[in-house]
Order: sequence, then C-alpha cells, then structure tokens
Amino acid sequence: MGPKVMAELRDLTQLTARDREILKDVILTYILSAEPVSSRSVSKHGRLGLSAASIRNTMADLEEWGYLMQPHTSAGRVPTAAAYHLFIQSMMQARKVPAKERRYIEENLRGGDADQIMGAASHLLSELSHQVGIVVTPAVGDTVLQTVDFVPLSGRRVLCVVVSSTGFVDNKILDLEEEVPRDELMRSAAYLTENFAGQTLREIRDRLLQLMAEERAQVDRMLALAIELARRGLDLPAGPEVLVDGAPSLLSHPEMADIQRVRRMFDAFADKARLVRLLNQCLQGCGVRVLIGEDSELTSELDFSVVAAPYGLGDQTLGTLGIIGPSRMEYERVIPLVHFLGEALSRALADSVSGGPERK
Repeated sequence: MGPKVMAELRDLTQLTARDREILKDVILTYILSAEPVSSRSVSKHGRLGLSAASIRNTMADLEEWGYLMQPHTSAGRVPTAAAYHLFIQSMMQARKVPAKERRYIEENLRGGDADQIMGAASHLLSELSHQVGIVVTPAVGDTVLQTVDFVPLSGRRVLCVVVSSTGFVDNKILDLEEEVPRDELMRSAAYLTENFAGQTLREIRDRLLQLMAEERAQVDRMLALAIELARRGLDLPAGPEVLVDGAPSLLSHPEMADIQRVRRMFDAFADKARLVRLLNQCLQGCGVRVLIGEDSELTSELDFSVVAAPYGLGDQTLGTLGIIGPSRMEYERVIPLVHFLGEALSRALADSVSGGPERK
C-alpha cells in the first residue's frame, strides 16, 4: 500500500481532461527544466495532438484560475502552489522506492544507537533526494529514563550517561566540586535508576526539586550526592534537536542563483526553533504531509516545499523527518521516499531498543 498523502485542499475549478493533461505536462516539464514552459514546447511533445494556439488558450485559462503564473511578460508559464497540490492529489503516479534503494536505506540504518540512526536518516534523506534532509529528534525532557550511569574520568570530572527507553543516549561531562569515589557514583546511579526509571526526564527533574527541599536530603550524603549529580546530569535542553543535512547541495539548483535567497535559506536552516515549528505542523494527521509556498511562513519566504512524515516506536510518535527544497520538486519520487524512510527509521529504532531485528 502506498503512502497516504495529506496535501492542503483547494477549491478546485472543474477542469476538463484536456485542462488537466496540459497542466500536468507543464508541471512535469518545469520540474525537469526549471525554465518557464511555453505553449510551443508543450505542443512539440506531441502527446496531446493539439496545436500551439489551442494549448496557449488553455494555458491562459489555467493562469486565470490560479494554476499557472507568468514570471515575465514574454516568458512561458510556471506552476503555482495550487497546481502542485492538484498534481499531488489527483495527477501524479507515485513511484515505488527501488529495491536497491530500499536495501541501501535499511543497511545504513542498521546498528548503532538511536542518535547514530537519526544522523544516518537525515543524511539518507538528503543524499537520495538531492534536497535538504531534516530529522526532528524527541525533546530530551519528554523521553523516558531507562538507566543512568556516572563514570569517573579524572580528578573531579565525571561522565553522566543517560539512556532513554527509546534508545537515545545523552552524554555529559560534569565538573564536581570534589572528587567522588567510584563506589559512591555507582550507588547514586543505582538509586536514580531504581527510583526514576520509567519517568520522563522532566518529571524526574521536578521530583528532584522536591527532594532537595526535604530535610532528609540535608543529612543523607548518598541522597544528597544523587540529587546533585542528577540535577546537573539531567539538565534539560530547551527543546527537540534538529538534524539538518545537505543544505550546500541546494546551491546547484537554478533557483538558488540569487545570493539573497541563498542567504535567507541558510538563515532559515540556522533557526532550529522555527524548523521545529514547521515540522510539527506535519504531525497533524497521519501519513506524508506536503506544505508548499503559502502553506507556511518558511516555505512562503523561500518558495520552498516540505514533504514530511512522522516516525515512532510502536504506537508512540517520536518526531518528524522530511525533505525541504525548491517547490520544483520530483514529488512522484520524493513522497514515496519520505514515506519509506519514516517506516524504516521506526523499524531501526525498534531494533536498536530490542537489540536485534524486529520480529514479524
């Protein structure tokens, strides 16, 4: 079964079969050429058996209805966001991800911890689409603790290793006020794992704040040490991490010849909070979601598109992955790719947690 695609709906004019075929031809030609499409070039394809004059009249109608636009007076026409949405909803023939590509994806997502798998996924999205690959990882505060360990390094330095129930590993080096023996570090780690495993890091932090205020924490050295280690080791980042891969690859696209647009693009990719908000839009509903042009602030500003899908572990949605690039995108290939990578990432995360391939 192919991916379920959720594109923004439009009030569509009742188009004839001829209208749709000419619009589809313009879209596919523009995706390949990046040049405005003229009626003459459509008639040369010979697929429709129509004269250039007939095609020109239809293209004028399609422009009036909001599906085509003319960037320059003497130029041909290019598709609008509404045209791309209509194409995705009812015209395109989504291609299956080739077997060789599927094997390549699964091999590159195999092994490693959850963080390594996430990094591989963002790289694969970019590499296989020649666009920008993005993966939004779960917010650390919302992840559930499985184990915590404190490893002495040298002097007063201690490595805090936090493993979540979904396989994510967070390492942090702590500089303590005094050197702590290994056995005390082990007891503190055992206490925290035993008492807080199964709770989110945010819940743990809130409970630790309560314990710090209790009298027992003032007199129990082991508890006081555990609280201090956890307070510093479980310090929560502001939100989810965003992995962005392949932004330089967009520089070869004709759309990026404008240096101001390139600057806006890199500024947008540097604003991680904005990217999280954009990708979170794509968590509404299920399946693959497509945002084009005016569908979001970022895609409108850059005239880009986003094709995104959720990934997770069992019934739990962990985050979003997707592809961002110019609206002139090969949707027939990109949408199935994002759908497959979302499912492959979910399977790889399940394997990393269980310690082996997921059994059917």
